Amino acid sequence: MRVAEDLLGAYQHRIDGLTLTPGPKGIFDVAVNDELVFSKHAVGRHAEPGEVLATFMERVGPAIATYGS
Repeated sequence: MRVAEDLLGAYQHRIDGLTLTPGPKGIFDVAVNDELVFSKHAVGRHAEPGEVLATFMERVGPAIATYGS
């Protein structure tokens, strides 16, 4: 799944847990370290490519470097 690859590729050194929860009626939630990062149900649409990673990067800010940088 592309969302998991994006997040773990960039922040595998900082992520303790990654949960992608598909549910009934197309619900799709993404939580990192128990914090909800994206909810298809809440926004009413699928995430655009790279959107979940960009949202996560905004939350952690520039103080947290990506993996390998």
